[in-house]
Amino acid sequence: MKKLISVLVVLSVVLGGAFAKPKAKKITVAIPNDTTNEARALLLLQDLGYITLKEGKGIEATPIDVKDNPFNIKFVEAEAAQLPNVRRDVDFALINSNYALGANLNPSRDAFAVEGSSSAYVNIITVKQGRENDPAIKALVAALKSQKVKNFITEKYDGAVVSVVDKTTDGYDSSIDYAALKGKTISIAATPTPHAEILALAKDILKAKDINLKIVEFTDYIQPNNVVESGEIDANYFQHLPYLDDFNKKNGTHIVSVLGVHVEPFGIYGGKQKDLSVFKK
Repeated sequence: MKKLISVLVVLSVVLGGAFAKPKAKKITVAIPNDTTNEARALLLLQDLGYITLKEGKGIEATPIDVKDNPFNIKFVEAEAAQLPNVRRDVDFALINSNYALGANLNPSRDAFAVEGSSSAYVNIITVKQGRENDPAIKALVAALKSQKVKNFITEKYDGAVVSVVDKTTDGYDSSIDYAALKGKTISIAATPTPHAEILALAKDILKAKDINLKIVEFTDYIQPNNVVESGEIDANYFQHLPYLDDFNKKNGTHIVSVLGVHVEPFGIYGGKQKDLSVFKK
């Protein structure tokens, strides 16, 4: 009898294993490793219904804040600038539009899904606190608020970059003494795409008043804020407000926004996968 029971137990284990539901294959998703853009990626995945974050977790969420992960997503964290290269090794990658554009990817054409145009992620012009009313900064702001710049953004990027400027100008501010700024150089740090491209339009507008806009390109998110804080460069254009707030908090810097210019829709792009069918239940 004992021998029979032992045989039945063994058969039960073997057969149970044979008919057990196989574990779901992991879906690898690459996301930015900086605090605010990582949360932004997770919020997009939540909006799509692929994960659920713990209650109260929003623009500071990280993968450890994922409460429900029904599709067995494995998160691969990488520098935002490297995500277009990383995507070939993962199933999907969530990429900022500026880096997507640099890799010849357009959210409106190539992304499987994009986030809504949330004002929290408007890309901004920033300066060191105390310089908000500097005539040179106000001249820069007026140039970027021009209808010429707004039209350029709409026509050039075809929805990959969206202007948020409502009240446009002719490029100039009537309260500024432009004659006093003649011959002055305004320096601004920016990432190459689309920020430096947009600034090229502002450069032309300021040049008409004999003001030089010096555009200094950076490919990271750290140095543009450091050089503004140190006073080495007058302003920068590359980040959104949640990132700036987090940067100031962590680094003790005193950088403020003077203008919101555009939104870059955050998108999910295919790597090994050609569509989102793996997420179908």
